[in-house]
Formats: sequence, structure tokens, C-alpha cells
Amino acid sequence: MKKKIVHGLIVALLIMFAVIIILPLIWVVLTGFKTNKELFLEPWKMPEVWKVQNYIDAWNAGIGTFLKNSVLITVGSTVFSTMLACYAAYPISRIRFKTKKFWVLIILGGLMLAPQSAVISLFKMANVMGLYDTYVGMIVITGAFRIPFATFLIMTFYKDISVNLDESAMIDGASPRQIFWKIIMPLSKPIIASCAIVSFRAVWNELMFANVLLDSTAKKTVPVGLVNLQGTTTTNWTMLMSGMVIASVPLIIMFLVLQKHFIRGLTAGSVKG
Repeated sequence: MKKKIVHGLIVALLIMFAVIIILPLIWVVLTGFKTNKELFLEPWKMPEVWKVQNYIDAWNAGIGTFLKNSVLITVGSTVFSTMLACYAAYPISRIRFKTKKFWVLIILGGLMLAPQSAVISLFKMANVMGLYDTYVGMIVITGAFRIPFATFLIMTFYKDISVNLDESAMIDGASPRQIFWKIIMPLSKPIIASCAIVSFRAVWNELMFANVLLDSTAKKTVPVGLVNLQGTTTTNWTMLMSGMVIASVPLIIMFLVLQKHFIRGLTAGSVKG
């Protein structure tokens, strides 16, 4: 009886949390179809006339271009950081060498570096290296801040993979590179998906570096574009809401595609093989 009560309370609590999260999202989507007058006078009512033009106006205002830039930078940064994290995690977690602890401390030390503290230095470095106002500069810099956390997650995952797999492959004549690509990487899909989703979300919502390191309007990302939709004296709030909805679509698609692997990556811990 007590178990049923506890189970019921947990389910009720989870439903309450789901409602708290979902209702604002529904409100934003519906607001995108309203006029500004309806938004301020009747914010909780359904739109009297579904104004699809708000979404068209948001797209024409530059959201389409900003969306393309964000996809390019975010995908590049995610691939860059996740692959480097895999390369770094493999020797640290599965190969014995003298300076292992030193490199672990270096990588974990990266978790303590706040991006805000390095923005001036990175701005100067980007100027000197010709990376200012370029996609490559944004990909490298935003990806670099994702590497320590991704390395830590992947490293703990690799430790749970049986070392017997490596030893058996080495007996069969496989090199460390072949072991990494043909054995470790196929087993790492769940944790790679988890790191990719976390990195994708962080880079997609990144505003500071996009504002500092990108000067051309044609290269600005979605967060900067949404800020630019706000006028100094007046703002078309319903169009802004429409832009926010459009900007959230890639994140939703990303999670839906990788959710299975993402959940497996969070719960992974058993020996693979």
C-alpha cells in the first residue's frame, strides 16, 4: 500500500513538473500567432485570428540567415569538441603512461575556466590569427570550452568498457588506432550522443562570443538575431515570439533524433562485451 502511495506521489510530481515546463512553451507558440494588442490585453486567450504572417515576418527579418549560421557553427563546434574529447579520453582511460595524472588535472582544470574571463584574450588572439568574424574562429573557440566536460564524461564511460576487448584485439594484431575506431567508437554511441546534445544546446544558445567575435550581420547567430529583433523604442513582441519558436526547432529535432542514445548514455555503466 505504501509503495503504491509513494509511486502515485512520484507520478503526480512528475506530471506537475511536465505541466510547468510544457505550458510556457505552448504559450510562446500560441503568442506567435497573435497581434501585439491581443498579447497585452488578452495574453491567456487563444488567438482570435491565427496570424501566420508573424512567422513569415520573423523569417524575413533575418531569422532564416541567423538559423543557417547557427546550424553551421553549432554542428561544426559539436563535432570538433566531441571528436577531440574522444581522442583525449581514450589514452587517459585505457592506456598506461607516466604523465596521465598531469593531463587529467589539465583537462579537469578546464572545467573551472569561465568563458567570461577569457573573452578579451580570445578576442585579441582571434584578431592576430585572422579568426575574427569567421565561422572557423567561432567553431574552434566555442568548441574548446566544451572539450573538458565532454572528455570527463567520455573518460568515465570508457573506463566501464572491458579492457579484455583491447587485449583480445591486440593479440589478433590490431593497432591502438584500429581498436579505437573499430571497437571503442561503435560502443561509444550513447555517450557521444549525450555529449553532442549537451554541446549542441550550449553552443546554440551562446550569445557572448557570437556578439564579440562576429562583426558581419550576415554571419550573426540566432541569439544575436533575436536580440536585434528588439527595437530601441518599440518591439514587435509577437514576431519576436515567432522567432524564438523557429529558433528552438533545431534543438527539438536534435534531441528527438538522439534521445534514445542520450538516455542510454546517461544510464550507461555496465560492461560492454
